[in-house]
Amino acid sequence: MSKKIVIVDDDETFCEVLALALSKRGYACCSAHKIKDLEAIEDLAAYDYAVVDLRLGTESGLNVIDLLLVANVEMSIVMLTAYSSIATAVEAVKKGAINYLNKPASVEEIIEKLENNSSEAVVVEESPLSVRRLEWEHLQKVLLEHDGNISAAARALNMHRRTLQRKLSKHPVRR
Repeated sequence: MSKKIVIVDDDETFCEVLALALSKRGYACCSAHKIKDLEAIEDLAAYDYAVVDLRLGTESGLNVIDLLLVANVEMSIVMLTAYSSIATAVEAVKKGAINYLNKPASVEEIIEKLENNSSEAVVVEESPLSVRRLEWEHLQKVLLEHDGNISAAARALNMHRRTLQRKLSKHPVRR
């Protein structure tokens, strides 16, 4: 019997490519592009694994973790993102994800994290973060504190909402 994986990502092409690659490795795959699509999947409890994108259009993949674990508390979940931050990584693991990977991640890397089913300690490098990276981390932290509400986060930061949206839409700097 093959293991079942649900892929939750708003990028339909990415879902198709990942599902094809996982299918070739013996996994049965199903895709959802929004939280509403995920809720429509019959027998979600039968899935062993999930690969979830952090950003699902205007929705947060962090909310998907709760929904998946309600369906199956034993499900192994890996969070993928192109917009990584320490705050969202910590939040994903707190909610129940077993790992947090930066895009692009290889299929082998995803399978390894899903199959090993163990969170790894966050490695903090000794060199200090750049000012731009510190700003990115702070914006992510404040956004999480306001449950992803950009308007509330912008008010808390004393910043215009559009300015915050522009800063959040850019990929974070590495260091």
